[in-house]
Amino acid sequence: MRRFFYLLIILLPAVTDITAKDDANRIIMGAEQTGGIKDLVKNRRVGLIMNQTSILPDGTHLLDALLKEGLNIKKVFAPEHGFRGTDDAGAAIGNSLDRKTGIPVVSVYGKNRKPTAEQLADIDVIIFDIQDVGARFYTYISTMHYAMEACAGMNREFIVLDRPNPNDYVDGPVRREGFSSFVGVDPIPVLHGLTVGELARMINGEGWISTGKNSCRLHVIPMKNWRHGQPCSLPVKPSPNLPNDTSVRLYPSLCFFEGTSISVGRGTQFPFQALGNPDKKYGDFTFTPQPVKGMDTNPLYKGKVCYGEDLRDEAFEGGLSLRFLIRFFEKSGSSEKEFFSHADRFDLLAGTDSLRRQLVKGLSEKEIRESWKADLDAYRQIRKKYLLYDDYSR
Repeated sequence: MRRFFYLLIILLPAVTDITAKDDANRIIMGAEQTGGIKDLVKNRRVGLIMNQTSILPDGTHLLDALLKEGLNIKKVFAPEHGFRGTDDAGAAIGNSLDRKTGIPVVSVYGKNRKPTAEQLADIDVIIFDIQDVGARFYTYISTMHYAMEACAGMNREFIVLDRPNPNDYVDGPVRREGFSSFVGVDPIPVLHGLTVGELARMINGEGWISTGKNSCRLHVIPMKNWRHGQPCSLPVKPSPNLPNDTSVRLYPSLCFFEGTSISVGRGTQFPFQALGNPDKKYGDFTFTPQPVKGMDTNPLYKGKVCYGEDLRDEAFEGGLSLRFLIRFFEKSGSSEKEFFSHADRFDLLAGTDSLRRQLVKGLSEKEIRESWKADLDAYRQIRKKYLLYDDYSR
């Protein structure tokens, strides 16, 4: 026993030093700063907007951690895919109780996209903690916008626990007037180059909250040891059809295809990593979409062999590329009617009808990008005002 005890004393300082060194270098999420969260909401009634990405490094869900801290959690507001992130894209999310904790879960997806006055009656503050992927059409940031509006209208505080942006670029068309939707609430580019905390500051500061009031009572708990452009690998898939880093990286470029006749691989184990159509002219790679519980129970071209391309081997570092759209539009025979099977949806995803018209005209990627330049330059100037972290140089 004496020998073991002596060794323990000798080793402890080394272990402590390693831990301190790790903490000095690793990204510390807003959600990890439970002491600061507790100070902000002590003795207040709390609502949470979170999902399966709301975890701490040890795998503990933030809801469980906050309950352990003794916080008065009244309810969870569930976004698209549900609180546990298991529902299909676009599936109706109902109100329920969380099986583990018994906390009421209220849907804010579907018809009820904004917490109602009745739902906020027993809430003093809402905490938002969801991993974003940096794309305007990713609906969790739309949920955040509407929750901020609800809080502004009811004079409730809104706290954002910040997380990194895995697609940290400023690129793509800025959403134009007349193209507002749940996949494009705010006039920002497809890739907005912000964390959710910074985006919340922009929504507030630019007066985009339509409640008759200037802003909501916003507080952001920023990350530590992160800067813009810093690569990150997400420990939990952010939504059912983004199962890995490859899908997250390709998502901003491939989501446009949801408004076309081309499958993005839903109904397979590699969604947003392949493109195809039942017509053999689209390529040699084959896949057959089938219902996959928790991912897509009714995928496009269910049970039909699709021909196209496997993008998992494509050299693609990230950001937004139009090469996939241009390539597959050309494979269609440049047939607008055949390719843009849901033109309205495509335009909402793009935030404008200009991109579709430019593709039909046969413009090159360089020419299309040139048309975005003025809007992106103006947006970058706005963006600077709301940054919480050192910016990238690109």
